[in-house]
Amino acid sequence: MPERESASPQHDPDARLGDLFENLPDPTHQLPTVDNTPPPPGSRRAAREAARSANTPAAGSAAVSDPAASPGPETPGPATPGAATPGSVTTPGVTPDAQVSSESPSPSDRTPVDRSTASDVAPGEPEDLSTRALPVADRAGSLRTTESAADSAQAASAASDAATGGTTAAAHTTSQPPAGGGLEDLFQTHSDDDAAHSAPAKKKRRTGCLVALIIVLAVIGGLAAGGVWVWNTYGDKISDALGWGEPADWEPGVATGEVLVTINEGDTGSPVSTALHEAGVTRTEEVFYDYLVKENIAVTFYPGIYRLQEKMTAEAALEALQNPANKLENSASIGEGATIESSLPGMAESLGMPLEELQAAVDADPSTYGVEASTLEGWLFPAVYTFDPGVTAEQVIQRMVDRTRESLDAAGVPAADAQRILTIASIIQREGRTDDFPKVSRVIQNRLDIDMKLQMDSTAQYGYGSLHEGVVSSSAEALEDPNEWNTYVHTGLPITPIASPSDAAIDAAMHPADGPWLYFVTINLATGETQFSETYEEHLQGVERWEQWCQENPDGGCSAG
Repeated sequence: MPERESASPQHDPDARLGDLFENLPDPTHQLPTVDNTPPPPGSRRAAREAARSANTPAAGSAAVSDPAASPGPETPGPATPGAATPGSVTTPGVTPDAQVSSESPSPSDRTPVDRSTASDVAPGEPEDLSTRALPVADRAGSLRTTESAADSAQAASAASDAATGGTTAAAHTTSQPPAGGGLEDLFQTHSDDDAAHSAPAKKKRRTGCLVALIIVLAVIGGLAAGGVWVWNTYGDKISDALGWGEPADWEPGVATGEVLVTINEGDTGSPVSTALHEAGVTRTEEVFYDYLVKENIAVTFYPGIYRLQEKMTAEAALEALQNPANKLENSASIGEGATIESSLPGMAESLGMPLEELQAAVDADPSTYGVEASTLEGWLFPAVYTFDPGVTAEQVIQRMVDRTRESLDAAGVPAADAQRILTIASIIQREGRTDDFPKVSRVIQNRLDIDMKLQMDSTAQYGYGSLHEGVVSSSAEALEDPNEWNTYVHTGLPITPIASPSDAAIDAAMHPADGPWLYFVTINLATGETQFSETYEEHLQGVERWEQWCQENPDGGCSAG
């Protein structure tokens, strides 16, 4: 054939023919036997049979697969029964079943061979490594095994040519891609199919990322909420422990002004620390006592009135209290909202005067001091007094009554109305904080105007003798006791003032604020926050708030128990 001649090296034809005839075996009269045993299904032999059947028009002859090619020169040889048709090569000693066309079948004639099991190889048939199946990736993403029947036929033809002395050259064929794709298809990216198959995966990835993000945000939110709760609950303690909060003590060198601090008989570090803070000497209530404990200082406090400064350090305050020059001699003080009973012992201590003398002075007829009342309660003005040496008890009491008259005059109180104003002012002093004095005064006045019982706990406690127990709530016994000061039992004002009112309380009693309020309740004892109400329903809501605060602050002073 022309293709073979063009593809093979040019050699001497006579030399090749001579070699061919010299190497031929002796003729034999034995007819070749034909193995009619069917090949095992799926074996390479079955694949070759299928390829030969597809390319052979008639049994016993091998058809040329390329009809366009012109017949090539025949190879001369001895006649053999069952000789092949022209265009084929017959090898002596080889059965017709083993003859294979030297031409490769077309790609459409290639039959894939299933090599998944070892039983596919016929017994005694050598395995052809040149036709080993390769995995090929198809468009659906699966792997399939293909084997070209043409490759098997070509290998068989090559073996036949070798047996005849190599007189036939390998045909020149055009390279065709293997069935189902080759190695390039295995690694080649198919954009259309990949896009179709990658979309669900991306969607799943997006869904997974969203779920993970939600979980992370939930965890962060839980941690943040827990952190807020911890800070709200223990923030002050954490700040103090780490030094983030405000310092408990003042800085040295910032002290200024002058204040008077009263030390009572038997006072120890804790009450002195409180007195210093209330007077504006120390920055916090506990800093002075903490300083004594930290430095392990044992000190005895002597009663009296001491002159100190504002914004002193705990150490400087202790030095001032131990300096005799800062103690005022012949001095006495009355606290705002205090009573005669609670004030006399401290006065006797600071003045160095027997308590009996002071008690006799206040028990004398009030008219001795120009007071038209049954008692001097409310007439001893709350302030710090300094007296000359040798002062008498009567002179001390007179000085305090005169100071009360000065306050009444400053507020514009008529002399005839002094006792009533002092009584209202004493209730205001015990019931509210300074900012609320005018409102408390209005509630008292509004109730008096409609003959409504005042129902002030301070009056019930004073009449029952429990005013200085340090609690807001009144006992059932105090509320029910029919004494003349109990405004839960009697309508109108108590028969005398119940405490010593300050300038602010006296002025508020004389000038109440404008408003319709009939009720008030302190809902936070720590800050003194008070709710004023016009209706009883609103007042009950305030009482609930106060009870809630008391439950949250059992040691806040709501009750004795």
